[in-house]
Amino acid sequence: MIKKVFIVFVSILVIVWFLTPVVLIVLASLTPSEDYYNQNRILPRKLTLDHLYKLFVVLNGWRATLNSLQVAGMAIGLSFLTGLPAGYVLTRYVFPGKNAIRLSILLTRSFPTLIIAVPLIMIYLKLGISDTLFSVALAHTSFILPFVVLITTSILSGISVEYEEAGMIFGLSRFGAFMRITLPLALPGLAASAIFAFIMSWNEVFISSILTFVNRTLPAQILNTAMTSPDYFKFAAGTIMAIPAMTFIFFTRKYLMSMWGISLK
Repeated sequence: MIKKVFIVFVSILVIVWFLTPVVLIVLASLTPSEDYYNQNRILPRKLTLDHLYKLFVVLNGWRATLNSLQVAGMAIGLSFLTGLPAGYVLTRYVFPGKNAIRLSILLTRSFPTLIIAVPLIMIYLKLGISDTLFSVALAHTSFILPFVVLITTSILSGISVEYEEAGMIFGLSRFGAFMRITLPLALPGLAASAIFAFIMSWNEVFISSILTFVNRTLPAQILNTAMTSPDYFKFAAGTIMAIPAMTFIFFTRKYLMSMWGISLK
C-alpha cells in the first residue's frame, strides 16, 4: 500500500513538473495586457484571444504555420525515404566498410550549421531554389536524416530476420516480406522517430531564417516579429508553436503506446 501511494505521489509530481510551464505559458498568452503588467494580481480577471489573433492573423502567423507544416512533412518524407532503406541495409547486410558508414553518419552532425550556411545559400541560388519551402526541407533533412538512420537501425535490429525468412519461404519477395512483416512490427518505433524528426524540423529557426525572406516558417516569423514585441506576444508565440507539435504527438500516440506495451482502446 505504501509503495503504491509513493508511486502515485511521484507520478503526480512529475505531471505537475511538466505541465506547470505549459499552463503558465498558455495563461500568459491569454492574459490581457493591463492584467499582465498588474503586479497586484496573480490571475487575470478575464481571458482574451487578442494576442493569439494578432500574432496568428494580423502578423501572418497562419501562413508561417502552414509553411512549417509543409517543411516538416517534406523533411520527414525525405528522411524516411532515404533513412529507412539505409537503416535496413545496415541491419540486414554484412559488407566491407559497414562500421565506417555508421561512423560517417554520426560525423555529419559534428559540423556546425553556421559553417555550411553560406555554401548552402550559394548552392541554392545557383539551383534557383532559394527562398522556397523545398530548399528549407532539404536543409532540415540533412540534420534529421542521421538520427532517422540510427533510430531505424536500432529498431530493425530488434526484429528478428527469421520473420522475413519465414515470409520468403511462403513466396514473398524480400521487399514484400519487409512491407508485410517487418514494417508493421517497426511502426511504433518509426512513429517515435517521426515525432523526433517533426519536432526537430518544427523548432528549427537558424536555417529557416537565413534561407527564406518571404516564405518564412513559424519560428523564423516569430524571430522576425514577436521577439521585438511585448512579453505576452512571446507567450502567445510559444502557445502557437506548441499546438501543432502536441497535435502530431496526440495522433501518433497509439504507436508510441504500442512500443511501450500499453494498449489503447
